[in-house]
Amino acid sequence: MPRIRSRIRTGVAAEPLPYPRVLAPEAHGPEHVAVDADGRILTGTADGAIRRLTISPDQELIRSEVLAHTGGRPLGLVPCPDGDLLVCDARRGLLRVGPDDGSVRVVADTVAGKPLRFCSNVATAADGTVYFTVSSRRHGLENWLGDIVENTATGQLLRLRPGGRPEVVLDGLRFANGVALAADESYVAVAESGAYRISRLWLTGRRAGTRDLLIRDLPGFPDNLTRGPDGVLWVALAAPRQPAVDLLHRAPAPLRRAAVPVVSRFRPSPRPTVRALAIGPDSRVVRHLVRHRAPYRMATSACVLGGLLILGSLLERGIAVCALPPRDATAPAHPQPAG
Repeated sequence: MPRIRSRIRTGVAAEPLPYPRVLAPEAHGPEHVAVDADGRILTGTADGAIRRLTISPDQELIRSEVLAHTGGRPLGLVPCPDGDLLVCDARRGLLRVGPDDGSVRVVADTVAGKPLRFCSNVATAADGTVYFTVSSRRHGLENWLGDIVENTATGQLLRLRPGGRPEVVLDGLRFANGVALAADESYVAVAESGAYRISRLWLTGRRAGTRDLLIRDLPGFPDNLTRGPDGVLWVALAAPRQPAVDLLHRAPAPLRRAAVPVVSRFRPSPRPTVRALAIGPDSRVVRHLVRHRAPYRMATSACVLGGLLILGSLLERGIAVCALPPRDATAPAHPQPAG
């Protein structure tokens, strides 16, 4: 496949993503994919299951097992040092799941006395502090598109310290989605899908407590974030930018609200395009992988396992797996201005 020469909004030439192989079709809607300490893939599916998939380096499925059922709709999840999993369930809140016994315990389902709604993604710090997102306080998962269209800016980033209660550390986010900590935990990054950007809250140093942008003006809607072993943040772009949505975002709020039922009723089909970006600690886009006419739609997460790129989707049956192409050392990687 010839090299794609587009440099749309990322400042780095796009690379062709190899044709992915779809595995484990019994896993319907694996919205987020993560890797545990033993190199196995963890995901939550539409039926409320937490699944663990074992694959070989040559992209063969070795084992697919159900670890637990949350009783809701699990989205983002992260392994804990003790082997348990923290899971954001869109209907039940922040959960702790025991893979060995299938136990499910609610860690947090309220913040400031109000029920948590639409928990989306989670990350943990070395000291046990948990950061997690609420995508919207107006629309639930079933109408996520309505929140994107209305542009409610009611998303939140929450923090839960050991022994404490959830507290809001960032508010007014435009569909808060993926969350990840820097390798040195100097900041926490959160994807704002409705704003095509990734915001950053500084946790240490002279900028501690301040917010800026890690990257902005992305060519699509950023979804889940995962940090690779090299400290690079991987972000899946669930769909390309839509001019109609950009136009609505500039319209008055009453018009945006009026458009929600119309768009929700005539929901467009996702395009068969997979796009994933890798962002370095210095805010440079170091990889921009694209596959058009892919056998996979609406990739909502991307993570690296050895030499493989693993993709998850809110809609698809199964995960997508492909060989991660070697990086072209001659390809420039320019910073994307943020501000």
